[in-house]
Amino acid sequence: MNKTDLIHNISEKSGLSKRDVEAVLNGFLGEVTDALQSGDKVQLVGFGTFETRKRNGRTGRNPQNGQTIEIPEATIPAFKAGNKLKEAVK
Repeated sequence: MNKTDLIHNISEKSGLSKRDVEAVLNGFLGEVTDALQSGDKVQLVGFGTFETRKRNGRTGRNPQNGQTIEIPEATIPAFKAGNKLKEAVK
């Protein structure tokens, strides 16, 4: 399912227009992004938690030529599924 399919499905189930659903979805994604950029977590009880994690720097290897390269440390977004979501998917 992609974003367009999600908007269509929510629109059908809620009776809202696709334009309204898209505005709400874009607002939600923007708020999650802003929170993660500022280092906050977003917890949706039963669904899951969006957070950032630090990945340590390390030495890697270029697969094309085998040369050793240094991969810098990075902050990456992560999602941890909540119990209700895990149970629903089983």
